[in-house]
Amino acid sequence: SDFVEIWGKIMMTGFRLNLSPLKEPLGFVKLVEWVTIFAFGSCGGFSGRNIVSLVCGDGKNETLNATFHYPFRLSQVRLVDGNTTLCNHSVTTTHLMGDSSSSAEFFVGVAVICFLYSMVALLVYLGYMHVYKDSDFGPMFDFVVTAALAILWLVCSSAWAKGLQNVKDATDTDGIGATLALCKGSNVTCEVTEFASMRTLNISVLFGYLNMFVWAGNAWFVYKETRWHSQKYSSQPGPARQQVPAPI
Repeated sequence: SDFVEIWGKIMMTGFRLNLSPLKEPLGFVKLVEWVTIFAFGSCGGFSGRNIVSLVCGDGKNETLNATFHYPFRLSQVRLVDGNTTLCNHSVTTTHLMGDSSSSAEFFVGVAVICFLYSMVALLVYLGYMHVYKDSDFGPMFDFVVTAALAILWLVCSSAWAKGLQNVKDATDTDGIGATLALCKGSNVTCEVTEFASMRTLNISVLFGYLNMFVWAGNAWFVYKETRWHSQKYSSQPGPARQQVPAPI
């Protein structure tokens, strides 16, 4: 098979360091793709806390902490522990509403896969480019994987953008008010007075869409290395050649 043939060439020829691919779009873009580390780093390491202030009817104030973090399983985050008295009301165990773990973990998973693949591909470009260009399998496999990952970036970034909005909605004043029964139909006013900074989460979404464009551009440069591209241009008719009269 093509894979066995390529593996045999790699074992015979060995690693040949060549930095010239970094001067070409094919290798340079692969280096740029390392920015994926910022995408999953800014999302996977997040932890924040919102402070909820309760103004009781008798003028007394109560404070609650809503602490949440990756992977944002908000339904497992306790807002109130059981048998707690707030504003002279007994409140049962209350959790935040919502679960954005699937979209967050999908986003981080795609980012990790892309980061690892870009490292492996760059290693091949710098050390085994002679094998890469000597076969049809290498560029074609690289193109299919790169194009698929570009599509995954679009899908996971869109899913995570929606998941992040759900996190914001569940932890703002309206979300807390809908979660905490004490805030409904009583003389208790609930308001989030201190919000966790979600700047890094917003940045992660931006990096997600940025990576989609970077990987799509990279797919084009990889496509130009495949035989599909070369066959396309070799099959196009060239300019008509003039008939040169035979010498007398």
